Parts: sequence; C-alpha cells; structure tokens
Amino acid sequence: MPTFDRATLEALVASVLIASRIEPAIAATVARALVQAEIDGQKGHGLSRVQSYAAQARSGKVDGSATPQWQQTRAGTAMVDVRGGFAYPAFERALAELPKLAEAAGIAAAGFVRSHHAGVLGWHMERLAEQGLIGLAFANTPQAMTAWGGSKGVFGTNPIAFACPRSAGPPLVIDLALSLVARGKIQTAAQMGEAIPADWAFDASGQPTTDAKAAMAGTLAPAGGAKGAVLALMVELLAAAVTGANFAGEASSFFEGEGEPPGVGQLFIAISPDAFAGRARVFERIETLAAAIEGGGGARLPGTRRIERRAEVERSGIAVEDAVVAELRRLAAG
Repeated sequence: MPTFDRATLEALVASVLIASRIEPAIAATVARALVQAEIDGQKGHGLSRVQSYAAQARSGKVDGSATPQWQQTRAGTAMVDVRGGFAYPAFERALAELPKLAEAAGIAAAGFVRSHHAGVLGWHMERLAEQGLIGLAFANTPQAMTAWGGSKGVFGTNPIAFACPRSAGPPLVIDLALSLVARGKIQTAAQMGEAIPADWAFDASGQPTTDAKAAMAGTLAPAGGAKGAVLALMVELLAAAVTGANFAGEASSFFEGEGEPPGVGQLFIAISPDAFAGRARVFERIETLAAAIEGGGGARLPGTRRIERRAEVERSGIAVEDAVVAELRRLAAG
C-alpha cells in the first residue's frame, strides 16, 4: 500500500471535496477531520466517508458553502445553526468559543441544529481537554437501532464522548457508539465485501446477519442490550430534543447522496476544573485513578492506542489501500 504524510493526504481529500462543489476552506476543515480519523484507526469515519460526502455535496443534500451561525443564548450557552452544511466548521467555531464561556461561567454548552455527521466525536472533546477543560459530547444519527423489544429503527448509533486533561500525559479520551459497533465499521465491511460477526446487526426482517450489506438495510444491535437502548434514548433527547434537531427516525442517511439534509443535532459541554475542586486537586484525582487503572494487572486507559497510532504515522506515514487511492484520484479529477 502507498503511504502518505498527513498534509499530502489532506490535500488529496480536499481536492475531491472541492471538485464536488465544496468551498476550499470548508473542504480543508472536512479533510482534516477525515484524515485524523484514518490516523486514529477509526476508518468508518475516515476515508470511507469521502465518496458519500462528495456525492451529498454534488446533489445539494449537504450545502458545501454553508457558514455556521453562532448565537450565544445565555452566559454559558450557545446554539449553532449548521445550516445544512458539514458539521466540522461549526465544531471549529464551538471549540474556539466554549473555552471562553467555560472560563467565565464554569460550565459552557453549545447545541448544534440542522447538522450532519459528527465524525470521531472524541477528537473534538480531546481538543477541549488540550485547553484544560473536561469535555462531554452527545450526537444523534439517522435511525439504526430499535427501542428494546421493538422492530423499527427509532434511535441512531448515538455516540457519546468524554475527554479530560491530565498532568502526566495526553488527555484521557472515551468515545463510543451505543450500538455494539459503529455503523461506519459495517459500511467499511460492505465496501470491502467482507462478512461481519453475527451479533453485530440484524437484517431488514429482524434476523441476525453476517452480510454487511444486509445489515446496512437493517438495524444494529445495541451495546449492552436494554441498557444500551435506553442510553441511546437519553442521547436522542439531549442531542435532538434539547437542540430542536431531527430525531433519528426523521433524519436521512449520512451515506446516501440523494434526499433531504439529515438535520441531526449535537450537544457539546465544556467544564472548567477551576469552577469545582480547582485545577490542582482535579488533576491530582485524575492521576490517582489513572495510576490505579494502569497498575491493575495489564489494564490500559481508554484511548491509548490512538497515541501509539499517531506516533507510528509520524514515523512511517499513513498507509492507504491502492483501490482507495485510485478512487480518490478519480473523484478529484471530476
């Protein structure tokens, strides 16, 4: 497989997006997020998304020139109208503004409406943690799971993410979808013609399946059974009801080029340690727990593999399958 440095791969992805009628500055922001996902091993949110993003921009399902509208609603809160565009430019605005609001109010939150795919939710929270804040995020997605005991998809995979700063290492990051696996992993398997484990998903008739394409037409199994399903309900309410966004069952697909904009929502929360026990005490408590976990007979802190992967990329570059490179170059050529 050919290898790329980050800048070269971002430029290639951006060229595909620009060829699909996405404004250059927006294309660069989207490309950065997709390449970061690829680096961190989250391929379901990485290069596998380029083709569908491009198709949605070409059809007008996503507005490739939309500028997010920021409105501060209270001392520590804001609403961001993504205006049917890509979510990443709106997130960039929030990540610049939330630290200021959190410093003043102790806790700050931004809700996003008329939004799109959030990508790797933990990466956005990680960047809050790099600024000394604790970050918590909720995102709803188009329907992918049923309520427990049901047969119709009413929840998305509905990821949640958390990040906190550390005094003795990079931020601790937790990022998980509330389905047993993220739908992006199944999409990647479908694109590669690979089978999936039988406990990942159900086909359209509600039967377990190992066929990734059949799973894409069906529903996903929730993580933790009934507990995962009610957590998905919680996220649906926080990310969509609180922000006024579409529920999962009202949102169009993130993968298909045609149709109405998905119009999903997200909620980001930033917490200043100084507003509670104080930065020194909070950091001491975090490191005490981190040491207990890492000293527990081989346990690792969540998210540590991303640090290893980033170091490997710095040494060796980003390996990309030949077929993926060829497709990117074809799309970039228009």
